[in-house]
Amino acid sequence: MMRDRRRLGGRVILSIVLLGCNLSARAAELTVAELMSAFADHTYGTVFFTERKYISILDIPVESSGELLFVPPARLEKRTLKPKAETLVLDGDALTIERQSRKHTLQLKDYPEMAAMIVGIRATLAGDRAALEQVYHLDLEGSRDGWTLMLTPLDARAAFVLARIRIDGTRTEVRTVEIVLADGDRSVMSVSKSVAP
Repeated sequence: MMRDRRRLGGRVILSIVLLGCNLSARAAELTVAELMSAFADHTYGTVFFTERKYISILDIPVESSGELLFVPPARLEKRTLKPKAETLVLDGDALTIERQSRKHTLQLKDYPEMAAMIVGIRATLAGDRAALEQVYHLDLEGSRDGWTLMLTPLDARAAFVLARIRIDGTRTEVRTVEIVLADGDRSVMSVSKSVAP
């Protein structure tokens, strides 16, 4: 009888501890609103990236590296330094590509599938939830110390090209951006505040 009471008491205590842990875990979960608010208040500078593109017709990934700069709310620069110099500047709805002293400017409205990819990155960094939700279904998991934001296109035309964008980060620092195309090709960009060795 006494043994049964001890077992019951132990189970009750264990249940209370587990319930407390579960409530603490739920309290620590990050919401989309909290993440977007943190990004909207964040001050940006230059960061460094290494990108690997996995293309089905190639045996090994194509690797590049360089610098990224975001100037809220609408200017995003990607300066590839290796293996070949290339600069992409997105300012508003215009994307300027510069290679070997040649410049070419595209209007995003003429390339809706490309625009969807760009909106996913830029609107996340700007903390613009409304812009994101016009284009994507948002799925966020994790806490402030480690989160994953999954963006799945809502528009059939965009989904025909783009399967999803996965962004992993810590607080307001993006760590990786994975873009998966509908055909299975993908790119994985690792971001840091220091140059990769």
